[in-house]
Amino acid sequence: MLDLHGKVALVMGCGAVARGWGNGRATAVLMARQGARVFGTDLHVGHANETRDLIRAEGFEAEIMACDSTRAEQVEKAVQACMARYGRIDILVNNVGLSQPGGPVDMDEAVWDAQMQVNLKGAFLGCKHVLPIMQHQGGGSVINVASVAGLRYVGKPQVAYAAAKAGLMHFTRTTAVIHAPDNIRLNCVVPGLMHTPLIEGLAAKYAKGDTEGFIAHRNNQVPMKRMGDGWDTAHAVLFLAADESRYVTGTEIVVDGGLVAATR
Repeated sequence: MLDLHGKVALVMGCGAVARGWGNGRATAVLMARQGARVFGTDLHVGHANETRDLIRAEGFEAEIMACDSTRAEQVEKAVQACMARYGRIDILVNNVGLSQPGGPVDMDEAVWDAQMQVNLKGAFLGCKHVLPIMQHQGGGSVINVASVAGLRYVGKPQVAYAAAKAGLMHFTRTTAVIHAPDNIRLNCVVPGLMHTPLIEGLAAKYAKGDTEGFIAHRNNQVPMKRMGDGWDTAHAVLFLAADESRYVTGTEIVVDGGLVAATR
């Protein structure tokens, strides 16, 4: 089951800010283990290098390059490089994202614009350059990584991030309808409160650097009383990438330990 042999996966945002398993790194490694040839990108090439080395150490195939997903020319070059190396793209994972605190009164306009760029425009650019390839191939699967912040207020003042992730989900739904006749599926994975290498940075932004207290608070928010991790996200992405989900498009898989179901 969930066999990706013969498929090529382009994973945008395949690195991690520290050693450990973020959503992108776990997704890239899991897809390689399932047989896909992986082409990964990251804003920081060193982070992508670590992911590539992990994949190759297990005997699988991967290439990487640096890419700022908010820059059209860089996204286009990454797509072209993937095509030059592997000749096709069957799976696109748009995993790039970043949360900054603030409401509309205290948030600088530049922060708002940057949040829209990284959390929403990056997925638009990935789709813009990959969808024509999938049309030519006769199909494909696009998975955009959103957030429960786009569904609910989850206790942090992050209005731009929440708005962008909500926009990402509707972008995915509408684009899925447009491209359903092309046998191209678009879906979102919607992680909840996850324990990834980003956790210390989030604690610095939202809990004055109290990482231990921040982790305890997040665990307590979840009905299962624990955060998920990058592997929980990756397994949901894998399902949507594989042929077992061939009739699933224009929807979301929420991976949150019951958080959304327990809140209004």
